[in-house]
Amino acid sequence: MGQDNGLPYTLNHNPMKDLEAIELGAGHARANQAPRATTKKLKRIPYEETMHPLRIELLKAQNWIRENDLRVMCIYEGRDAGGKGGTLKRFIEFLNPRSVNVVALDKPTDIERTQWYFQRYVKHLPHAGQWVFFDRSWYNRAVVERVMGFCEKDQTREFLRFVPEYERSLVNSGIIVFKFWFSVSKEEQLFRFNRRLTNPLKQWKLSPVDKDSQGVWDVYTEAKDDMFWYTDTPWAPWTIIKSDDKKRARINCIRYFLSQVDYPDKDESLLKYDSQIVRTVPEEMNWTK
Repeated sequence: MGQDNGLPYTLNHNPMKDLEAIELGAGHARANQAPRATTKKLKRIPYEETMHPLRIELLKAQNWIRENDLRVMCIYEGRDAGGKGGTLKRFIEFLNPRSVNVVALDKPTDIERTQWYFQRYVKHLPHAGQWVFFDRSWYNRAVVERVMGFCEKDQTREFLRFVPEYERSLVNSGIIVFKFWFSVSKEEQLFRFNRRLTNPLKQWKLSPVDKDSQGVWDVYTEAKDDMFWYTDTPWAPWTIIKSDDKKRARINCIRYFLSQVDYPDKDESLLKYDSQIVRTVPEEMNWTK
């Protein structure tokens, strides 16, 4: 199921047996997190100089998506204040809005709570020529809802059992799927929370869930590790973006995305990303068998 992660079941098994095979804590127990690399924060002027040609490359990629009726989906996940929203904004700020859709859903309504969990997300999947960005996604169930007690343990286990099948069906239908996880340190997260408290233009970003997240840091870590263990698949792998430096995270996330799609007139010289910032799950987690 994962990338050589030794999952104890296959997609052909009986669903109830598969559910029994989902062990919460299994991924965390096998994780050997790589040390966090330290980099000097990028200054504004070199950041803008680097971003300008990347914006042009993003427009080339969008034109390729539109002209070929492709369906592209990018999921942005991560801890609170991880930098996912800022990176998403830099992806779309100069794109043609007619073929871009940003999906940032609020908490489920009373009706949505009675529906199949994925139902409210399905209607936002991309149509031909469209590029869809999910600012958080169905992966809420794997981390936030699990940590905050918004779902039952069996609901989390069923999610982790089913989501690889669901994403494989998306890929098999022709949707191009990218999943980004923005990885921020506990110290940097606290620094960003404190800045939000004092900045009236950013206070709306600080929710009650955000305020609780420092106190449940280790619980988030366990949930995140389990999510990677069960849902990092060959057809829909996670890409981890180390985001203590927001500017470097944005640049390298864009470079990585552009390097993975085959649009015409690509300037390959612009797309070399930093392997200390852009990481695969096996590189970052060093799973113990």
